[in-house]
Amino acid sequence: MAQKTAQQNTSPGVRPLPMTAAELFEQTGRRTPDFVIVTGDAYIDHPSFGTAIIGRVLVHHGYTVGVIAQPDWKNADSVKVFGLPRLAFLVNAGNMDSMVNRYTVAKRPRETDAYTPGGRTGKRPDRAVNVYSQLIRRAYGNVPIVIGGIEASLRRFAHYDYWSNKVLPSVLVSSGADLLVYGMGERQTADLAEALDGGLDIHDITYIAGTAYLARSLERVYEYDEIESFEAAASDKEAYCRAFLAEFREQDAITGHRLVQKHGERFLVVNPPAAPLATEELDEVYDLPYTRRPHPSYKEHIPAIDEVEFSLVSSRGCFGQCSFCALTFHQGRVIQARSHASLIREAKLLTTLPGFKGYIHDVGGPTANFRFPACKKQLTKGVCKDRSCLGYEPCKNMIVDHSDYVELLRKLRRIEGVKKVFVRSGIRYDYLMYDKDDTFIRELIKYHVSGQLKVAPEHIDDRVLEYMDKPGGGLYERFVKRYQDLNRALGMDQYIVPYFMSSHPGSTLHSAIALAQFLKRSGQRPEQVQDFYPTPGTLSTCMFYTGLDPRTMKPVYVPRAPREKAMQRALIQFFIPKNRELVREALKTADRDDLIGWGKNCLVPPEKEDEKHDRARQSGGKPDARDRRKGGKSKR
Repeated sequence: MAQKTAQQNTSPGVRPLPMTAAELFEQTGRRTPDFVIVTGDAYIDHPSFGTAIIGRVLVHHGYTVGVIAQPDWKNADSVKVFGLPRLAFLVNAGNMDSMVNRYTVAKRPRETDAYTPGGRTGKRPDRAVNVYSQLIRRAYGNVPIVIGGIEASLRRFAHYDYWSNKVLPSVLVSSGADLLVYGMGERQTADLAEALDGGLDIHDITYIAGTAYLARSLERVYEYDEIESFEAAASDKEAYCRAFLAEFREQDAITGHRLVQKHGERFLVVNPPAAPLATEELDEVYDLPYTRRPHPSYKEHIPAIDEVEFSLVSSRGCFGQCSFCALTFHQGRVIQARSHASLIREAKLLTTLPGFKGYIHDVGGPTANFRFPACKKQLTKGVCKDRSCLGYEPCKNMIVDHSDYVELLRKLRRIEGVKKVFVRSGIRYDYLMYDKDDTFIRELIKYHVSGQLKVAPEHIDDRVLEYMDKPGGGLYERFVKRYQDLNRALGMDQYIVPYFMSSHPGSTLHSAIALAQFLKRSGQRPEQVQDFYPTPGTLSTCMFYTGLDPRTMKPVYVPRAPREKAMQRALIQFFIPKNRELVREALKTADRDDLIGWGKNCLVPPEKEDEKHDRARQSGGKPDARDRRKGGKSKR
């Protein structure tokens, strides 16, 4: 199938999924489709977008599909484009949680939406899965509604919602939908379609792994673990921690248990995760025919296509398991990788597309340099429930080997028409550093970095890094030195662009000061700093809400006050003049006045001398040397 569909990809006959009844009839001769997908994103027929993948998988299995993208949520007629589908409505919020898409960490509305034509905001509602499902109910009453995608996946249990600052029930309850699909969804969707097509009622489809449903009783539910109810989790933070830890530990297709969480008079039943796709199955998904473009009805550019148009997805899943990342709750920890042959076919296809100039922008996934499971036992015995593969300290059973990825990149570089292959998605520098063979880092620097390598150490303070489940700060320092040394040895002059996070649970002002001191000492100047963003489904969000580490039930310091968060963020960019006032305030608050002055270890100049320096600079002069000497040392 893969070779056949790759050829279809290059033919002029590939058409996008229909967005109108007229398109549907023209393409299929049908007046109504089997499924209607309702999504919060504009429809881009590219395998980096969930709507395109699920739609193409259904078409591959013989079903007809219509797409309603960004309907007017104030008008029930907007979901009546195709009439009543034969089998079901499939609802997703888009490639991002709708609240993350719409609001900054400061809870302010974002100014742009990359998934909307023209980058405009306002085309999707808050909590889009709920709104779209309720809209369909108003329009059609008792029609099967299945919710999925990242928003539904991460909100499948009772969860802390940062924007309302309270624990909300499962999105399956609040949306009024009939079934929830979590995870990537191809396997579940195919099984669901077969069941519905075979005549099963949506409420009798309770057996599919990677789905959740509501039950009036547990009489017909077998082999389950019951966790704290929604009501208990919403009123007791220790109960919330216990529920979250159970959810966190059961994210494996082999060892994961069925979980039950009571919501009022009903029971949320969450089946174990679906099995990861084998290489052949993943190849099949990406070899399906996609136009790889936005639907032609759009007249304005959709920014989300820019980063992925000439990129290759080589893998899924991540065993890095950072505490603040929801990927393991959605894609899982077991790596699923495409074959070299499938990726080469797609790369050759890219060379034929309009606009391709010889540059493949990325070859990666959640973590670019993960190409197979962390250890051999994961495929037969599942992932460890209480141990990280990488984390603060690596598991002794982890296999560190970049040879497959190196060979893949070499093959892609040799394709006619390809000038350069970049690696821009996340590189785990700790995994790279644990590799005794330096072939990968040498070839990465020589062939695959576009002047700057982006890495995410996130912090330098070991206490904060333990809470993040990231490697100790000393390892990052050794990586920076190794990267710089190899650049010089290879005659290159390339830089590291580090990403750091402020105000993560466990981070005090002293932690932020330690990070600022490291940055001053090493000469690094981060261009971007991200405040910790509590999103549903992460361990860090649980710590943020409860003030407890659910793994130990010990208290965790959580910076919540806006002023302290601003100070922590400013410390990471202490070198920016507008941040000086906040940095001085932070240093005084933490009793670190010794870092205010003109000494080589100081982070900011004293306030009075700073003002004189700025006035002199604005007038084209230089500050008096006596002013600099007077500020050289400060009392602690």
